[in-house]
Amino acid sequence: MSQGMFPRVYPLVVPLLLLLSAGVSCLRSPSCQEVRTAFQLRQIGPLKWVPDVPGTDEKLQVCQHRGPTCCTRKMEESYQVAVRRETLQTIQSYSFELKFLLVGHATSFQDAFQSLLHFAQNHTSSLFESAYRALAREATTLVKELFTDLSLYILGSDDTVEGAVQRFYDNLFPLVYNRLVNPGIGMMRQEYAECLRMTRQDVNPFGSHPRNLVQELSRSFKAGRTLSKALNMGVEVINATEHVAFTRECGRALVRMHYCPHCQGLTLIKPCLGYCLNVMRGCLPGLAELDQPWWDYISTLEELTNAMAGAHDLELALLGIRNQVNDAILYTQLNGPRLTATVDKVCGQPAERVVHPSPETLPLPGSIPAPKPPIEAQLGKLSKKRGSLPLKSSKNDKPRSLKKISRDFVSYMQRYKTFYSALAELLCEGELVRDSATCWSGEDVVESYTNRVVGNGLQAQKLNPEVKVRDLDPVLTQVKERLQRFNQEMLGKVGGQSDRVGTWEPGSGDTSGDCDDEDGCQGSGDRDLKEDNIIAKTADRWKKDPAQGKERGFDTTKQNTTTSRPSFSLKGGSSMLHPSLLLLLLLLLPLS
Repeated sequence: MSQGMFPRVYPLVVPLLLLLSAGVSCLRSPSCQEVRTAFQLRQIGPLKWVPDVPGTDEKLQVCQHRGPTCCTRKMEESYQVAVRRETLQTIQSYSFELKFLLVGHATSFQDAFQSLLHFAQNHTSSLFESAYRALAREATTLVKELFTDLSLYILGSDDTVEGAVQRFYDNLFPLVYNRLVNPGIGMMRQEYAECLRMTRQDVNPFGSHPRNLVQELSRSFKAGRTLSKALNMGVEVINATEHVAFTRECGRALVRMHYCPHCQGLTLIKPCLGYCLNVMRGCLPGLAELDQPWWDYISTLEELTNAMAGAHDLELALLGIRNQVNDAILYTQLNGPRLTATVDKVCGQPAERVVHPSPETLPLPGSIPAPKPPIEAQLGKLSKKRGSLPLKSSKNDKPRSLKKISRDFVSYMQRYKTFYSALAELLCEGELVRDSATCWSGEDVVESYTNRVVGNGLQAQKLNPEVKVRDLDPVLTQVKERLQRFNQEMLGKVGGQSDRVGTWEPGSGDTSGDCDDEDGCQGSGDRDLKEDNIIAKTADRWKKDPAQGKERGFDTTKQNTTTSRPSFSLKGGSSMLHPSLLLLLLLLLPLS
């Protein structure tokens, strides 16, 4: 009978055994395999620190949990190191494009500026090669020195645009005077050339043209120099914020948000948006405090770019140097007789006036004709000479436009005006899963975060329920102060004048176009007074060094103290009138 019943019992035993097996499986402890996998993939620490099954660790300080946990104290310490590293990497990933824009534009600006400088230098040098061959060899060196000084100014040197321009004209004057105004004086003595250089600003042989060039270049170069400085300032701010230091409270909050769910085996859960914002804003109050200074900084960049692309176009200013120099030389030639008379009084006459013609020293045909034609004929020839010069270069020959580079840069930078105020949101958006119905609240899995969400900045963190914020990072505080000072320095400077243009003294006067001393149309009394001032200034200079003054044709010991006008004994001097004055008297004699 037992054999007959067995077949009927057997079908019931198999399901019973399967059910018993499932029950035993349910009673077994859950595994920490997923936690081990995440720990290994993120390279948080040695895998041996992760237990195989959940247990209890009373030494946990952050991820404390009533039930079994897959975390140990060593894992918690590794989580703190890892979460700081990962957060910094995320911040750097968001600031990478911003830093790339700043560094890339600074490089593009320098490259385009150097290319433009080289182009303008060749453009200016060609003036001497085509129109003033008598000066070409020496003048090309002077032009190179001028553009080198301008390049160093843009890069932040202590020199000024005015200093560079004045040195150029100081060194150019002896060449123009020797080769164009008075080509018959032969080889000029070194002492005589030095006198011309030192008294150039007093004699004012080039009229208002040096001043005009200083004013034009100063406006554009100051904008370019300031833009270069602003770009460097932006890179400094980004570098400082990329390595922000997290407080102990922030580190614990980041671990609680990112890795405490792992201790419960929840490796895929994401933090709630409000919870994440509270943690990030509590960790980054110093970065949020940069919001207003950074906004002002971007606005400054826009103004600087507009200044360079608008009225202070750097390209036009550089390409205009050639015309300014040409006008200055023409002015000197037109006022040759008056200039020679003044120079003879100030520096004396050269040792000899013997003509030594050579290919290098011969003036261009028609520049200083002999005998000298009337002034109307000179003006006509010089006007034709100026008209034959290429005043504007071809667009095809110009380097890449600084204006286009700057406009592209500003259009990109507009996106980053609110970078530091929006950084917390950017960091949290990367952590969210849009289609998830639940999220991590810091303690458990919930459907929504119910605590108060605070705003940005240090003051708002007083009510932060997740992170206790006591003070700002001192490094970020210093960065904020530097940025604020920079913005204050830039305020009102965009489009301003040169550092020293307002203190211009030599040859000062109204340059509005009215007739004045610099135009060579002043009365004889005013001219004598001006020459008296020049001579007086020179006398004071040589009185400090009588030996050197005597060497150059001055004898200050014979100065008459009873009159307001000092007298000098000039080497090789005589009581004869200057040839140009003698010619004028002969022309006027019949009228009397």
